[in-house]
Amino acid sequence: MNIQDLLRKDMMIMDLQATTKEAAIDEMIDNLVVHGVVTDFAAFKDGIMNREAQTSTGLGDGIAMPHSKNAAVKEAAVLFAKSVKGLDYVSLDGQPTDLFFMIAAPERANDTHLAALAQLSKYLLKDGFADQLRTASTPDQVLAIFDAASEKTEVSPVIAPQDADEFLVAVTACTTGIAHTYMAEEALKKTAAGMGLAIKVETNGASGVGNKLTADDIAKAKGVIIAADKAVDMARFDGKPLINRPVADGIKKPKELIHTILDGKADIYHAKEGKQVQREEKLTAGQAFYKHLMSGVSQMLPFVIGGGIMIALAFLIDNAMGVPQDSLGNLGSYHELASMFMRLGQAAFGFMLPVFAGYVAYSIAEKPGLVSGFVAGAIASSGLAYGKIAFAAGGEATLGLAGVSSGFLGALVGGFIAGYVVLAIKKFIPVPRSLEGAKSILILPLLGVLLTGAIMLAVNIPMAAINTALNDFLTGLSGSSAVLLGLLVGGMMAVDMGGPVNKAAYVFGTGTLAATVGNGGSVVMAAVMAGGMVPPIAVFIATLLFKDKFTKEERDGGLTNIIMGLSFITEGAIPFAAADPARAIPSFIAGSALAGALIGLSGIKLMAPHGGIFVIALTSNPLLYILYVLIGALVSGLIFGALRKSK
Repeated sequence: MNIQDLLRKDMMIMDLQATTKEAAIDEMIDNLVVHGVVTDFAAFKDGIMNREAQTSTGLGDGIAMPHSKNAAVKEAAVLFAKSVKGLDYVSLDGQPTDLFFMIAAPERANDTHLAALAQLSKYLLKDGFADQLRTASTPDQVLAIFDAASEKTEVSPVIAPQDADEFLVAVTACTTGIAHTYMAEEALKKTAAGMGLAIKVETNGASGVGNKLTADDIAKAKGVIIAADKAVDMARFDGKPLINRPVADGIKKPKELIHTILDGKADIYHAKEGKQVQREEKLTAGQAFYKHLMSGVSQMLPFVIGGGIMIALAFLIDNAMGVPQDSLGNLGSYHELASMFMRLGQAAFGFMLPVFAGYVAYSIAEKPGLVSGFVAGAIASSGLAYGKIAFAAGGEATLGLAGVSSGFLGALVGGFIAGYVVLAIKKFIPVPRSLEGAKSILILPLLGVLLTGAIMLAVNIPMAAINTALNDFLTGLSGSSAVLLGLLVGGMMAVDMGGPVNKAAYVFGTGTLAATVGNGGSVVMAAVMAGGMVPPIAVFIATLLFKDKFTKEERDGGLTNIIMGLSFITEGAIPFAAADPARAIPSFIAGSALAGALIGLSGIKLMAPHGGIFVIALTSNPLLYILYVLIGALVSGLIFGALRKSK
């Protein structure tokens, strides 16, 4: 397979409208969704943004290659986009970016796809290739440029090592193993050939290790260059001069890396048994918190969605089949079929908090943090605690370990405690060299569980009190308090449509669902989903009622947005918000906040965390719920259309 097989001309954007990095990413992802390549905008964007948080995919020279190997990708594809004016993509060279290749690879991509994607990386390093793309004005011209480059492609000569003083070895690797890995390989090989040096480059890509270095290669080499953003096998380089840099340096600074080895400025690497070297990400406290939180949430959501919908179906089955008045306390478990759905749902839901806390800890401390995080989440769920705790029912105090769950909040705190406890153990508790191999499988899990558990038994007491108070408040929501909370979370869903504010509201909604699904669902979750459905539907209404203010392409996008809005895919409205934020975003917030407030006023509950129109039966009042969403969308659409300038 050639790269041309993945470069679909129907998806190319020859005049990218975005003026900021995130808006450009959103515009490209939206096009992938519209063409059926990506099935979940939010999931794919999370993958893209997580990659950007590690190292910008703005490679310099006006080129950016955002990429993600993601479960939301239906088929491998490359989207080409060109910005006429260029934009600030926070590129490695600090210059504007005007050529974009968004790479979407399925989570289980085969080697053929990945080889084609690696091929793209090498084309972009060819002299004059990018300039030819800048002159292209149609998708056919873009493909013709690639076809011409394919015919001229030459295989890089393999230079056999004759003298260790003139031979180097290198390893390249990026977190997804799609683009940067192979661009760094090509840059190092090209630079070395120009300097008259022999080099062998091992790639740690998504399809596995390519061109693997042998013990003989390493022994003959004058030094080792590591250009990697993830852990690679380091122990084999013990005793060799070695320089360890980000993969971006392999692309942009290959000559500097090579000269560091040749000039004898590289340190001698001393391996520790069983230990690998990995570059730490440079994140602010806020970025780190968000990254770890989203890691836990992304792993937790399938359990919440699967378990929540199963429990909701149990209630629907009992309601449909009828339950005697004196047995309403067993609603959801009265009939055998309903009881089966209830038990399956509860089994999935039972993993929610341990999985959430476990993967927060995993994000912080990697595998050694996983077991401690799971234990912290289980303690939060079960309510284990020191001393006396008054049970909510009856106010009776009991000695010892009491079962007042600290819920989602307790699991959140527990995940961070577990992760940082394990990091502290790794840093401050030395072990003899002979026990280094047992550290990760014995010492870290044992001490991690012990210390995390001891801390959580204390933390659970205040967290249980906070969680109980919050649940009581949510259960008793009515009147003005329900309206205000619905207005707040509904409006938040439209602020950045998939960004941190939107995610904060959604995470809060799923947290309330965990505590209320057994009682008919959550008003907050209902307001959150309604707030997220409004902006795309509002776009459809605005393009329908104010046709003279939108281009034909925008009106076509409006038709797509009705499907996205009904499916609770808020991100469909992003291209419109990015193109006209001053008018679009306030309009969307107004309608989303109104829909959330109306749902809070009526006390409508929802028992599922996602699905839009497909889970409408799981609301406590489906018809009224749809009406409120449409009212909010109509208000947003009218405001947006009225404020929009005519084309």
